[in-house]
Amino acid sequence: MFGRIDHVGVAVEDLDAAIELYSRDFEMAEQHRETVEAFGVEAVLLEVGDGHIELLRPLSADTGVGRFLKRNGPGLHHVAYATDDIEAALERVKAAGLRLIDERPRTGIRNSRVAFLHPKSTGGVLTELVEPAH
Repeated sequence: MFGRIDHVGVAVEDLDAAIELYSRDFEMAEQHRETVEAFGVEAVLLEVGDGHIELLRPLSADTGVGRFLKRNGPGLHHVAYATDDIEAALERVKAAGLRLIDERPRTGIRNSRVAFLHPKSTGGVLTELVEPAH
């Protein structure tokens, strides 16, 4: 169903400080930076092997990442798995009884198609499915 881990999302309060930490201490190069209005975040992808670390700074406190930061502080936000066919993957996880946040894919960073699974059905981990743009 999944080809690989696409990225690990990390919620941050100070995006520039987080970029400095990851690039200086972990030697991860910044690959892409984008404001994703639909999710209310400024996101930065950092290269690590075949995947990415996605740093997420909320545009306001009332976004999903903003609420997450208020409840939990900075840290691991979600794990994202790559798939070639997001509709088929959504059908499979739904048939398996997993709770979906997104019944249909939305547009994510770099025009990817994304959908989230509820953490209450995935062992407490917010899970994202990603079909990269072709």
